[in-house]
Amino acid sequence: MSPVTAGVLQLLALIAALALAYRPLGDHMARVYSSEKHWKPEKWIYKAIGANPSTEMRWPAYLRGVLAFSAVGVLFLYLMQRLQGSLPGSLGFASIDPDQAFNTAASFVANTNWQSYSGEQAMGHVVQTGGLAVQNFVSAAVGMAVAVALVRGFARSRTGELGNFWSDLVRGTVRILLPISVIGAIVLVACGAIQNFAGIHEVGQFLGGSQQWNGGAVASQEVIKELGTNGGGYFNANSAHPFENPTPFSNLFEIFLILVIPFAMTRTFGRMVGSVKQGYAILATMGVIWIGFTALMMWTEFAHHGPAFDVAGGAMEGKENRFGIGASAIFSVATTLTSTGAVNSFHSSYTGLGGGIQLLGMQLGEIAPGGVGSGLYGMLIMAIIAVFIAGLMVGRTPEYLGKKIGTREIKLAACYILVTPALVLCFTAAAMALPTPGHSMTNSGAHGFSEILYAYTSGANNNGSAFAGLNADTQWFNSTIGIAMLLGRFLPMVFVLALAGSLAEQKPVPETAGTLRTDKPLYTGLLVGTILIITGLTYFPALALGPLAEGLAA
Repeated sequence: MSPVTAGVLQLLALIAALALAYRPLGDHMARVYSSEKHWKPEKWIYKAIGANPSTEMRWPAYLRGVLAFSAVGVLFLYLMQRLQGSLPGSLGFASIDPDQAFNTAASFVANTNWQSYSGEQAMGHVVQTGGLAVQNFVSAAVGMAVAVALVRGFARSRTGELGNFWSDLVRGTVRILLPISVIGAIVLVACGAIQNFAGIHEVGQFLGGSQQWNGGAVASQEVIKELGTNGGGYFNANSAHPFENPTPFSNLFEIFLILVIPFAMTRTFGRMVGSVKQGYAILATMGVIWIGFTALMMWTEFAHHGPAFDVAGGAMEGKENRFGIGASAIFSVATTLTSTGAVNSFHSSYTGLGGGIQLLGMQLGEIAPGGVGSGLYGMLIMAIIAVFIAGLMVGRTPEYLGKKIGTREIKLAACYILVTPALVLCFTAAAMALPTPGHSMTNSGAHGFSEILYAYTSGANNNGSAFAGLNADTQWFNSTIGIAMLLGRFLPMVFVLALAGSLAEQKPVPETAGTLRTDKPLYTGLLVGTILIITGLTYFPALALGPLAEGLAA
């Protein structure tokens, strides 16, 4: 079987698995967030934190819950790292330096999981499992809660109440993420991923030095790393490491975990707003972009550009022989079109155009299908922009799901789509203009520029993957990328929740003959075009200086 055929068959198997899980998982999540009953373990949690899960919240109160919970998470994780040398199970590792501890705390709380350190050489068992793994769960649950709050904004009318943040947070963790993670961890262990609390072992002598391997609760952290679109690896090699991702089957299973909740949340959206067709329209938009990007990435990496590529069967540099080009390309697109920093290959070694596809995937806002929760609310913001553009074309006040998109709504949507590009481009410009940050680049020219552009794109979009040619463990990059991650995560949430509150206060607008049908293929095409045009106009000059220049020069 040729490598191309194998890659296509894996893609088809992945699509089939996602299709089978779409309806039951989407319906389950809709029931979870619509139920009025509280499980007994959930009541214990509410009592412990002093929350009343039955109290409805308006958007400012909901936002305060999000920010307060996340701030405590940053502080707690920062202190765990700073005190690591005094904690049991530290494996002899010293406490983390202040700038790196801040960067890592901001990263995991913001669902970014950017790592400027080697996991097996820096973090002990307590920080890994009690700090990082916990944030993998709750940061994902926060994103899902904000998405559900926006969906309620569309579904409700004549009220500003969006539900209860603490209830949404706990239910997302206990009823959705935990059960799937338990099953997924068992699957990964069966595939060969490790799950233990072993210490450091010397396994042999190589080139005059010893090779040391860590044990750890890898499978349990790996599954939520993918399922929650987090991405932080237990080991520096991330999902290219055989302890995290042992076989081609585990590789495909991990891609499935990355995509399953973001895609299924479109079904949840359709059920909660009372129109499954609206969910299918959003799903179709996500699917078209995802399949298009995957096909383009496979083409760029399989294309032959000389004798070396002919011998290797494509661009094999930086890719695992266990997975090959096809599975690596699928994984790469899945991670960069979602807010998942996991990698099973060396992104810096992709072709120039391949690196550009990875960058563009993040710069779209990671909405195809995007992160857990963040992908859905990002796509709904773009849906509002698309409806507004359609309204301008025909001279009619735009409507979406029975809600008028007026001045306030479009201002909030516009602020949402401007925040992340401003962070990415301003920080990239500063890093290129100042003398010291440039010393961290491994390469010069267009590829070196792509390294820095990728780092801030990954941080501000809460992705977490790296081009891997950049030494980001400096005070400048730890601090600025940490700030970009926090602002890129929580500033957009301010606008999302304000928009949800504004929509919930409206009374429904009856559908007329002039209403744009947002559940039809025509609107799906308009939405895809809007996403690509807005992103292209924003980032094209920067992409032209980096990956496009490198790709055209190859």
